[in-house]
Amino acid sequence: MSSTSSSSFLERFFHLSAKNTDVKTELSAGLTTFMAMAYIIFVGPNMLEAAGIPKEAAVASVILTAGFCSLLMGLYANLPIGMAQSMGPNAFFAFYVCGALALPWQTALGTVFIAGIIFLLMTITKFRQHIIDSVPMDLKYAIVVGIGLFIAFIGMQSAGIVVNSDATLVDLGNFTDPKVALALLGLVIVSILMCLKVKAAILIGIVVVAILGMIFGVNKVPSSISDIVTTKIPDVSASFMQIDFKGAFDLALLPVIFTFTVVALFDNIGTTIGVARAANLMDEKGNIENIDKALITDSIGTIFSSIMGTSAVTSFIESSAGTQVGGRTGLTACTVGVLFLLALIFAPLAGLIPGYATAPALIIVGAMMMSNVTKINFSDYTIAIPAFLTIAMMPLSYSIANGFGFGFISYCLLKTFTGKVSEIKPLMWVVAVIFAISFLI
Repeated sequence: MSSTSSSSFLERFFHLSAKNTDVKTELSAGLTTFMAMAYIIFVGPNMLEAAGIPKEAAVASVILTAGFCSLLMGLYANLPIGMAQSMGPNAFFAFYVCGALALPWQTALGTVFIAGIIFLLMTITKFRQHIIDSVPMDLKYAIVVGIGLFIAFIGMQSAGIVVNSDATLVDLGNFTDPKVALALLGLVIVSILMCLKVKAAILIGIVVVAILGMIFGVNKVPSSISDIVTTKIPDVSASFMQIDFKGAFDLALLPVIFTFTVVALFDNIGTTIGVARAANLMDEKGNIENIDKALITDSIGTIFSSIMGTSAVTSFIESSAGTQVGGRTGLTACTVGVLFLLALIFAPLAGLIPGYATAPALIIVGAMMMSNVTKINFSDYTIAIPAFLTIAMMPLSYSIANGFGFGFISYCLLKTFTGKVSEIKPLMWVVAVIFAISFLI
């Protein structure tokens, strides 16, 4: 098949012209998103290993899950959203369920599987869609802003610009550290290129910083082919289909299943809203094209992830890095999926892109998402306070779901006690109560 006919097929399948994009832009956006997400290849398996899953199987399951689910998102939902193992549920899975509760990882995978079935039922019955529709537009804008701050905070942490402090929780990092200096340089480079309206500004910044890191000896320089290509593809058999269904249906595990369901549900909804807004795929009423297909993809992805041997999969907020490059269709997500599958062979190459190189992209994306704050009606305190709590609690509690919870609960309470209860849609009450129970548990 010629390159012209291939481009024509991609144009028709993904409706590129209708979304004001092209193949080159989508491929560049997919590469950018993948580079921003690639850390999961290393961080995810380490957490799963802590849960007791064999390391080689953990690596394979994380990569295969990300590849399959990103491809499904692109081919089925036609949205520029990469998918991979969710960090929040992953930490809950490894350090609480398998750690503090000492639950076997096979049983823990069973609770993830059940949560995935619940997601699918909620999606098929349109319950998840109704939840999204019930959220006031002002809170949707607040969700986007909160996620933007969360992304920027993650980027600053990854760069070492912000570090842990026992006295104040957070503090400035050491700017004489070469990694921090290179991250700041990358931030300057990307910012200048964006001001000059260079389309691939983020991707250029990532590559330049990574190369400079190699030149100055901050990160590894490939010295042999083994630093780029592995001779042995990781084997997933040790975790594939190792679910303990019988153990997972223990009534004592209902709080675990409930937590997986709530956290993953609202992490995914929030991320989808945030990325869609960043890509201008949300209309003025807050509707997102193919949102139903995106939610089905997430549901199937969670079931698939448990079968492969990982915790719940989710839409990755780092997808916003790709939308800033111009990604608008599922071709971006498909590119991410293919690159993840190639990572089975080129896993060492992915390691050559350090976290401090991709950190500036996350900070810039966060800055871009902040523009939505101007659309929030801060003159009405029954909206302003819930919006503020939504925005603040995402980075401060390190959880998108917690931002939802504080925003929804405060919105329902303030509207009720100020005589505006009629403005609350019934599902808002349902969600607020669910979050209240979740916080108590």
